[in-house]
Amino acid sequence: MTTLPRYPRIAATVLATMLAGTSITALTAVPSYASVPAGGYADLVDKVSPAVVYVEVTEKPADVASMGDNGQMPQSLPFEEFQRRFGIPFGMMPQMPGGPGDQGAQDAPKRQGVGSGFIISSDGLIVTNNHVVDGAESVRVKLADGSSLDAKVIGTDPLTDVALIKVASDKPLPTVAFGASDKVRVGDAVIAMGNPFGLGGTVTSGIVSAKARDIHSGPFDDYIQTDAAINKGNSGGPLFDEAGEVIGMNTAIFSPDGGSIGIGFAVPSDMIKTVVADIEKDGKVDRGWLGVQIKPMSDEVASVLGYDAAKGAVIDSVIPDSPAAKAGLLAGDIVLNFDGKTIGEVRDLTRAVAAEAPDASAKIEVLRKGEHLTLDVTLANRTGHDA
Repeated sequence: MTTLPRYPRIAATVLATMLAGTSITALTAVPSYASVPAGGYADLVDKVSPAVVYVEVTEKPADVASMGDNGQMPQSLPFEEFQRRFGIPFGMMPQMPGGPGDQGAQDAPKRQGVGSGFIISSDGLIVTNNHVVDGAESVRVKLADGSSLDAKVIGTDPLTDVALIKVASDKPLPTVAFGASDKVRVGDAVIAMGNPFGLGGTVTSGIVSAKARDIHSGPFDDYIQTDAAINKGNSGGPLFDEAGEVIGMNTAIFSPDGGSIGIGFAVPSDMIKTVVADIEKDGKVDRGWLGVQIKPMSDEVASVLGYDAAKGAVIDSVIPDSPAAKAGLLAGDIVLNFDGKTIGEVRDLTRAVAAEAPDASAKIEVLRKGEHLTLDVTLANRTGHDA
């Protein structure tokens, strides 16, 4: 395998910590961003590390994103996928080799990749990122004791980047428990564990730098930001609080070149628990669907309405024959409350609707031409719908 080229002049880009399939020619030391508490984290690491695993993936040939011996990308890789995986702006794309009839992609070997995960049940349920196992032909899990087991993908949720896989073991496996991410405070100490660059078990420490981060990676962005160093291969690994409970899953970094600069993002545990429970039930995630296109309120509209700041979600359009249309929602309505939840911004409505089950009934408070209205709506299933 070859080493990814570096692009030192590119702008900082949100980069999903994707499958590490590269050899390592050099490692740059990353400074510590948080003080280690008295006594260190050794006892905590001893307690939780047996449940942290390394996820080894063989990708299907059609999904291979590896480079050829000449250091260039195969022609079969879409530009959008390359940007998503490696954070390279389109203008900085390397040239694609070959042309019609080029056999490089068809003859390319299967790509081996690695990620991380954590065991949540003694019978072998493991949580990892969707992007770790996406396109996998086979998945194998390496346990902390050095043993390896074949894994089956139970289900995935690309919208939250959560996946559930399972291994069969002849003995109960060590587990970790979820904590409550909504109780986490900015400044709390955390440790990240995983398999960066395929090196094996690695522990880093830091603090919670921010909460509820929207990095525009999907409709349900609600990331915990941390300065604990995470890199490619850490994807799917747990972010622990000082009690040894999982309060997040390391998923993405903000980086100019793919290495840690102390800005990482973890899917909050409260979201993971909900998604995993749904996947475990039937292998998929069902969400409520309203059927509207929405946009933020402009500052000008907020000023006209007498608000100190923009708030609510403005309905830009209503999909015909959708639950919203049947409830009487109209373009221009400003949604202020959904089923008792205050809607302060666009993503609040997206999450509130998605948190409800299909066929659930809810009340929506809207502002229409200066008049407050409350409408009743019965949601449908989001599956198969983009809005």
